[in-house]
Amino acid sequence: MAGGSAFDEHALSMIRRAYAKQMLALAGVESDPGLEDALATVPREGFLGAPPWLRLTPFGDYRVLPSCDPVLVYQDINLALSPERGVNNGSPSLHARWLHRAGLKRGDRVAHVGAGAGYYSALMAHVVGDEGHVLAVELDPALAESASSNLARLTNVTVVQGDGAEWPRERVDCVYVNFLVQHPAPAWVEHLVPGGRLIFPLGVPRPSRGGGTHTLHGAGLRIERLEQGFAAEWLGPAYFVYAEGLLAEPHAESAALKTAFENGGIEFIRSLRWRRPATPGRCWYIGAGWSLSYDEAV
Repeated sequence: MAGGSAFDEHALSMIRRAYAKQMLALAGVESDPGLEDALATVPREGFLGAPPWLRLTPFGDYRVLPSCDPVLVYQDINLALSPERGVNNGSPSLHARWLHRAGLKRGDRVAHVGAGAGYYSALMAHVVGDEGHVLAVELDPALAESASSNLARLTNVTVVQGDGAEWPRERVDCVYVNFLVQHPAPAWVEHLVPGGRLIFPLGVPRPSRGGGTHTLHGAGLRIERLEQGFAAEWLGPAYFVYAEGLLAEPHAESAALKTAFENGGIEFIRSLRWRRPATPGRCWYIGAGWSLSYDEAV
């Protein structure tokens, strides 16, 4: 085991079980047996590279963990994957909440966009089981190679090195995105099956002292495809590294999105209007071909 541990495997399994319960409690999740078992089973240290590991501090810089003992990674901290680009294995409690709201179940097909080294892909694969499938998409070649190695033993995962804006290419039950964007990619919305969910962080970027481009204003959103339209729900504030590739291109509507965040009210949105006219005065934000509305989906 990387770095060695003062705990044997049985003790580590108990620590992982406690970690699972703690992360769900921090996320405000009363019960989610599948997700709890995933958090308690998948070894986080196996997706972080060789120690010493770096944690992201509240001040935006990185500090080395004081020991290489894997027990230290079982807490609610961000751990570096590519610190020069500001890419991390992010907050387990935040992802516990989002994965719970994703509503994954056995047999689901999931596209994990921005998979990093694969830890959260592995959690999803555990939840959907052998009957399901996880497509893990990562733009960075080195991280995609790490994800391929880390996930190789899982027969229900496919790793793709590519631009997340272009995936998935088939219909899925869930799209789960791990980087900040100023607008959802059409592939994420249009490949959802009826009842399918999209979880992603929407926001406005700013340069970060710690490498990469991070969030000035941001929020997690849950979109669900209904028979008529798309329901939308605010999941709380979210601070992620900004998109690279196609979704990082300069955006003409950045100022309008920044104004919408500064004016507040995103917590009251109820629907995504996709390729439909927006209703003036009833939208939190209006983009090109999409808007977030205070009205229910119709």
